[in-house]
Amino acid sequence: MNFGLSDEQEMIVSTVREFVEREIYPHETEVERTGEVPHEVAQEIKRKVIDLGFYACNFPEEAGGAGLSHLDFALVERELGRGSMALTHFFGRPQNILMACEGDQKERYLLPAVRGERMDALAMTEPEAGSDVRGMSCTARRDGGDWVVNGTKHFISGADHADFFIVFVATGVDETPKGPKKRITCFLVDRGHPGFTVRDGYKSVSHRGYKNCILDFDDCRLSDAQVLGAVDGGFEVMNTWLYATRITVATMSVGRARRVFDHALSYAAERKQFGQQIGKFQGVSFQIADMITEIDAADWLTLSAAWRLDQGLPANREIASAKLYASEMLARVTDATLQIHGGMGLMDDYPIERFWRDARVERIWDGTSEIQRHIISRDLLRPLGA
Repeated sequence: MNFGLSDEQEMIVSTVREFVEREIYPHETEVERTGEVPHEVAQEIKRKVIDLGFYACNFPEEAGGAGLSHLDFALVERELGRGSMALTHFFGRPQNILMACEGDQKERYLLPAVRGERMDALAMTEPEAGSDVRGMSCTARRDGGDWVVNGTKHFISGADHADFFIVFVATGVDETPKGPKKRITCFLVDRGHPGFTVRDGYKSVSHRGYKNCILDFDDCRLSDAQVLGAVDGGFEVMNTWLYATRITVATMSVGRARRVFDHALSYAAERKQFGQQIGKFQGVSFQIADMITEIDAADWLTLSAAWRLDQGLPANREIASAKLYASEMLARVTDATLQIHGGMGLMDDYPIERFWRDARVERIWDGTSEIQRHIISRDLLRPLGA
């Protein structure tokens, strides 16, 4: 097993890290204060990423992307995790699920998204359907040759900047021995389409400026040309492409934890109490040791899961483990860093309280920690008949 990075991978890491430090860090305080990303700042970030050749780097070369491997892209996401999500959103990583586009959909959605001309947003969660995806009540029914969609989606990240939406809705029900089971279909819906509106969502304490929105469908009429994948095949499309979101949460949690750790390490080495640096006290130094150990463990667990995907090996459990451990590790690291800073850690003179708030959501979105534990345990127990 080779645990080292190639020269090309080292270049990816250094290039993205330098970009984040140079183009993202300077805007973070203002975005945190206002909760907004100025349009000109967003467009400038996007333009510079395109010039750098990293826009849509998660897509294959034949689609116009950089063709990075899963491992290479995990390294990109890890470095982006160091910066504000509201700003790194414009680094541009369209949903991989767009690779399921066929025919005219490629010219209308896939290629413009890869070129940075149109931005997408994924819409799955509903007020009564979070972890229970099949519990969604947003439905599409046949009417003539079209589909008529009614219902609501919420917690839709990036919807305020999206030009089109990847929307999952229920299109029927099957009766099974275990009870009714909804069929799910994925649709591509343009902003401004008749019967479809986007409105402001909830104000979150995590990732200020990276907004969530509410989507309303009121007799929204869609054609078969807007179906992504097969009718009633939403879960197949979902399971084929959306694993990447869990790896993203894991890798970005590692990157953010390393940035937080740097603050803890510096403060422990500089802050003095009782005539010496607080890092000389075991109460602090042992926390430092535990933090870096957990960060390194999460890093390797995450990169190993990405490597398995590149090798064509089963990785569902490993990805779930990475998402679970990395997100919970980030919570422990940010909390310990705040404790090391004492009362100042809660003041906005330092970014620690922001890191602490931001860390909380990572255990919830893209599959809660409980869902990840379910995935892991079923993978282990199902082969044994349990």
